[in-house]
Amino acid sequence: MADKRDAMDDLRTLNVQRVQRAGSLSLHVADQLETLIGNGGIAVGEKLPTENRLSESFGVSRTVIREAMTHLKSLGLVETRQGVGTTVLRNTALEAMPANQINPTTVEDILHVLELRLNLEPAAAELAALRHDDNDRRILQEKHDAFIRARSEHSQARTEDYEFHCAIAAATHNPFFKSLYEQLSHSVIPRAKLMSIEINTSATDKYLTRVEDEHTRVLEAIFARDSDAARETMYQHLKRARNMYAKYQES
Repeated sequence: MADKRDAMDDLRTLNVQRVQRAGSLSLHVADQLETLIGNGGIAVGEKLPTENRLSESFGVSRTVIREAMTHLKSLGLVETRQGVGTTVLRNTALEAMPANQINPTTVEDILHVLELRLNLEPAAAELAALRHDDNDRRILQEKHDAFIRARSEHSQARTEDYEFHCAIAAATHNPFFKSLYEQLSHSVIPRAKLMSIEINTSATDKYLTRVEDEHTRVLEAIFARDSDAARETMYQHLKRARNMYAKYQES
């Protein structure tokens, strides 16, 4: 076991890439570590390398590493204990469910809307990456910041979520994207369909933290004018939501 831990201390043996992309460095670090944990590169029960080792391997500061660890903890993948270090708990993320249970008809409506969004919004994000201007950047950042504030104030952030996605539609500079999204209104946000008694308030913050991280990745790709990444990150954002709400249908 000691030899195995020593080998883990140098993440370069696991094809870790030094972080060079713009945007949230901690999310890029967390992405790589999450992938390594998911594919067994770092097994359940094993310790992650020290902060110093991780910082050196990824080429980032220890602050960035701490932020990445916070993200992994929010997914339930790792735990940190004083004097022990950070240990892998599981190889798949724990999904924070926004509701205890949902009316079957409501679930069906949510899944229908998400099916539409999966075929609309990745294309909108792609076009926004290619066409946005300085004013769009300002508005997109403002809407993202508003979502972060709402989440930090323990709000459901329904309006802020909708306005962020609406701003992406507007940044396509195709008026029909914006018009269609405005017609759909706040009902495109699944949480807008939930009754108060259905909401799992204890899981809301963790759930919205995941949404915030995903919004950050979408925004980074748009600002970098990386149209392929913008399409893919938006697709993955909505696909995760669809898969999660489908679990209510299964149960």
